[in-house]
Amino acid sequence: MFTGIVTDVGRIRSVEQKGDVRIVIETAYDTQSIDLGASIACAGVCLTVVDKGQDQSTGWFAVDVSRETLSCTALGDWRPGVAVNLERSLRVGDEMGGHIVSGHVDGVGEILEITPKAGSKEILFSMPDDIAPYIARKGSVTVNGVSLTVNAVSNPPGAAFSVNIIPHTLMETSFRDAGEGDRVNLEIDILARYLARLSGRD
Repeated sequence: MFTGIVTDVGRIRSVEQKGDVRIVIETAYDTQSIDLGASIACAGVCLTVVDKGQDQSTGWFAVDVSRETLSCTALGDWRPGVAVNLERSLRVGDEMGGHIVSGHVDGVGEILEITPKAGSKEILFSMPDDIAPYIARKGSVTVNGVSLTVNAVSNPPGAAFSVNIIPHTLMETSFRDAGEGDRVNLEIDILARYLARLSGRD
């Protein structure tokens, strides 16, 4: 379980085919404090640490990504040097700064437009039509692992939503490197998921 508050921006060191895809991510985390088998949200995808190490001043950890995960996320776009939002799993007693995030991606969107707004940026994202009913104005959504508040939503066909990203969030996440056309991982608010189930939508 996560909160959508990014605590490190890592960098992809390598991507290697080993049955599943083995991805090595450089991080500022103290890797001695990361257990093998631990869960880390990587751009909003909950992945399991299978190896780790420290090279001089740079730590790293490795994850294996299945074909299924590649098919339903934007992780297939990862190449060496790509910035990745990281969040370690929530512990009992930790501050809940964002919203409840599971690390299970519901769909892949695309950055359609980036508009400067004073020091902030307004970003317009496309989204799959089937998740549009779960995203509401002033509600929460997770984009590449970042908990964000929705400014506006347009319905299918051509469903899209916009968010405003303040300077602090821009500097502390991979959105500082984002460009139009980038694909992003989307996770709907878990409360919206359960409300839809209770109402008979799912």
